[in-house]
Order: sequence, then structure tokens, then C-alpha cells
Amino acid sequence: MKLLKLVPDDTNIDFLKWRTFAFGISLLLMIASIGLVATKGLNFGVDFIGGQMIRATFTQDAAAPVTELRTKVATLGYGEPTIQRFGKENQVSIRMKLPEGADKKPELANVMAVKITNKLKADYPGVRIDGVDSVSGKVSEELFSKGMLALLAAMAGVSLYIWIRFEWQFGVGAIWSLLHDVTLTFGLFSLLGLEFDLNIIAALLTIIGYSLNDTVVVYDRIRENLMKFRKMDMAGLLNLSVNETLARTVMTSVSISLPLLVLVFFGPDVIFGFSLAMAFGIIVGTYSSIYQAAPILIWLKVGSHSFVPSESAMPKAERMGESFGAQP
Repeated sequence: MKLLKLVPDDTNIDFLKWRTFAFGISLLLMIASIGLVATKGLNFGVDFIGGQMIRATFTQDAAAPVTELRTKVATLGYGEPTIQRFGKENQVSIRMKLPEGADKKPELANVMAVKITNKLKADYPGVRIDGVDSVSGKVSEELFSKGMLALLAAMAGVSLYIWIRFEWQFGVGAIWSLLHDVTLTFGLFSLLGLEFDLNIIAALLTIIGYSLNDTVVVYDRIRENLMKFRKMDMAGLLNLSVNETLARTVMTSVSISLPLLVLVFFGPDVIFGFSLAMAFGIIVGTYSSIYQAAPILIWLKVGSHSFVPSESAMPKAERMGESFGAQP
């Protein structure tokens, strides 16, 4: 039986032909994303701006009426609640942002909690309030700062690893592609006004890991080819390396993206932001490993002189590289 191949053997796509155009588009999108975050800002969730979480159990129902509950709580005038099931189907947590002025008057948060719990008891006689937890502004600021530090530490660690394993130019290419992926994801959330909470930080850390994995696969093949084909021009060698890893890249991206897209379109609302961030990050990460991480090696003057030559040769591959005809 013939195996299914998403990418045919011996692909010969001139990816680097569009490197300048792709880099320019990416740079504009990054600037636009930074501008959106700076002007419009992010829609921070309770984790980052403080708020209250009310845990309740609907003892007379097999499953909590999440959609109906969200509508009823929203009518109280404190904004859109974040409601999700936890534990059993009839258990929910209701998260609300702190009302305006709660930093100076903490009692306002308590008044909001009392109104919500009273509403629940009035509309659902069998409801049991399991607890009311508050997240102060100080704690939320600490969560945000630690989340941002986690992102920066992950990107710095990734770059250091690639720097040690390859050359400093590869480290620069890796950190640039990671900045590209994270910046565009920030821009997407700012543009759409989606809630930005700790779940999104987790998604960004996962995106960094995926992007690193994809970039290292391409970089490892580039290093091997630099040792094999010392006379091949750099653009042709990069095209050869990307084409050789293309089947693996496409298969990995498709297999991860399909379940994520199902969650985006058919999954519960509570994980929509996480699913969208992951799906978007996988697509952008795959793109950046080809059009950001690889082309930047040309501009940073990476060459075969830094690597030990190999005795093996592949005339077919050299002809393939020469067929691209691009010079750095």
C-alpha cells in the first residue's frame, strides 16, 4: 500500500527567493503589533488585574447551566464573567474583574460578590456556594511580572542553547524568530480584544518550545549541509536544507494544527483564547522557521568556513542548490 505523502520527494521550492519581501512584511506586522499593544493595550483577565472567583455547585442539576448563568451574571452590570466547569459537571467557577475603584475601596469587591451570590441563590434554589476567593491588585501584578519573566527567560535560554550548539549567528536567528512569533501573538490578542490571562502565557511558552523545535531541525540540516557542500552559495544551501526538512515540518504542523482548529471552532468558550493562541502560534512558528530563522543567516554572513568539512559529497544536492541560482 502506498503511503500518503503531504510533500512529494525531491521538492525544489525556491523559498529564499521571497526572503526580502517576507522579512519586510513580518517587520511591518511586528511594528503594527507593538503599536496595537502600546495604544489599544491587552484585555487582561482576572489573573493580571485582580478580581474575585466564586465557586458554586448546582446540587439539583446534573450539569451547570453555564450559558444561562453567564447571561444572568452579566445583567448585574459588572461586566462579562468568565465561567468554567471544574471537577464535576455541576461545579463551576465564576471569575469577575474587580469593579472600578476597588483598589481604594476594597468593600466594593465584597459588595459585588454578595450581589452575585444572592443572584445565584435566588435563581437557582439548589445552588451551593463553595467559596469566594479574591485576587488583589498586588498579587495580580506579581503574576503578570512573573509571567513576563518566564517568557523572557525561555527565549533567552533557547537562544543560549542554539548559540552554544551552533554559532552566535544561529542564536540571533532563533531569538529573532521567537520575538517574531510572540510579538504577532500579542498583536492578535490586542486586535481582537481577547482576554489575556495565565492560560495565554502557558500557550506562549508552548509556542516558544514548538518554534525552537522546528528551528533546530532546520538549523541542524543547515549545519550538516555547510560541512558537506562548502562551495555551494548560501542561499542555495538554505533552500536545499529547508526543502529537505519540509516533509517533516508540514507533517508536524498539520498534525498539531488540526486538533487545535477543532478546539477553536467547536471547543468550549473557556479555552477559546488558549486554542486560538496555540493554533496561530503553530502557523506563525512554522512560517518563521523558514522565512525568518533561515534567511537571517545570510545577512549575518554565516559560511562553511566555521565548520569542519566532510569527505562525503552529494552531486545531486549540489545541482539542486545551484538550480536556485541565488547569491547572498
